Amino acid sequence: MSSSESSAAVHPSSDVPHEKHHADIPDEHQRQRIGGWMPTDHRIHNKWLGEQVEHVDKNPKELNPVLKEFGDMVKSSSKLRMLATSMFEEIPNRGPYKMDPTGHKQIRDFDHLLAVLNHIMGQGPHFTEHQAQVGLVGVPMNATLDWPMATPSGYALFLDEDFNKGMKKVLNEWGKFLRSEESAKVLTKHKTGWFGETGINDICTVANQATGPDSKLSFHDCFKCEPDHPTYGYKSWDHFFTRELQDGYRETADPDDDSVVVNACESKTFNIQHNVKLVDEFWTKGNKYSLSDMMAGCDLAPQFVGGTVYQAFLSALSYHRWHTPVSGTIKKAFVADGTYFSEKISSAIFNTNDASQSKAGLTNSQSYIAHLATRAIIFIEADNPDIGLMCFIGIGMDEVSTCEITVKEGDHVKKGECTGMFHFGGSSHTLIFRKGVNISGFPKPGQSVNVPVRSKLATVHKSK
Repeated sequence: MSSSESSAAVHPSSDVPHEKHHADIPDEHQRQRIGGWMPTDHRIHNKWLGEQVEHVDKNPKELNPVLKEFGDMVKSSSKLRMLATSMFEEIPNRGPYKMDPTGHKQIRDFDHLLAVLNHIMGQGPHFTEHQAQVGLVGVPMNATLDWPMATPSGYALFLDEDFNKGMKKVLNEWGKFLRSEESAKVLTKHKTGWFGETGINDICTVANQATGPDSKLSFHDCFKCEPDHPTYGYKSWDHFFTRELQDGYRETADPDDDSVVVNACESKTFNIQHNVKLVDEFWTKGNKYSLSDMMAGCDLAPQFVGGTVYQAFLSALSYHRWHTPVSGTIKKAFVADGTYFSEKISSAIFNTNDASQSKAGLTNSQSYIAHLATRAIIFIEADNPDIGLMCFIGIGMDEVSTCEITVKEGDHVKKGECTGMFHFGGSSHTLIFRKGVNISGFPKPGQSVNVPVRSKLATVHKSK
């Protein structure tokens, strides 16, 4: 019998500092946005989407060739065309689904969706305004697909292998833009820019809250940058997103003590589960883990049966590189392609008169995406024999089409050393330990601040 400690029942109002002051959001407009990747106030999300739709309708343009190829592929398949058409028809024609609070119609067909995605692919993620409030839309493609992907047909479509192969090409094309100088236009001091008052204050607040209650570090105290440059020296959106830590910041805890496991990512604890199974029903209610699926069928998975899984999620405002939690040798490292927008079926919007079923889609899907999303899988043979073989999995959420591993099989890594990074958007990660590893001291799920990267995460005791 597996046991689990989970934050699934703990939903903080927001993971974005400035949103915590917006306590006057009506209940029907509140959303549980884990990691702060989209606004807690759904009206801000809707205003952003309305702006994208209005721009597209007034400024039609030819589709990006990769997006056109994707559309043609979907339309040439009877199954995919049926699902892509039906997911819009299944959005209820009532209540919050029919129109947004400003009276704009939601996206209602696949061709319209392609046109909106075409527009999004020419801009970087940014903040948006609504009634003097500023909200972050950190995963714009997820924001565009919010309703259709939570329908029965959307659930089936976003699990389809051919559809995801096509979506990967689209996301890789957008990735090219996010690595371009053009994408740095959102890195400004404008009110909706990342270095505007709201953006930079939120980034610094998230970092300082993790450091301690008295921490008042500036952005350049935390991250390598050029503070006098208009874009802080970042040449693109992705350059900013994958920013490096400043020298001397987030030092590795107990670097010479192999009994101390450090935090691999700047993140909040989501779930801790013991006695995990090789194969389990990860798609059902609860936060079950199925090792064979998480590890993409790797032949090392059986060694972890009965072991422990620790999962945590990263904020939109946090640092997005990974660091090895232990010193040891890389035994295997690979990226497993997967889905990009698949959510648990329990997050669907059908059979309900309001949006409550889909309010926490991403929240409810954290453990689910650990099995299906694109993920980086790194097995490490720890120098400490009381740990032995352990596994890190970096999980790309939504439009994260690239999980980059920077180490290779046979490398020896020192605890705290960088082993890779997420590009472009939302992310989560897991650490997996084998049965018999006597590990304790993990942070409890549901905490309001991040656990600093490279800080002490847990302690491994001598095997009995």
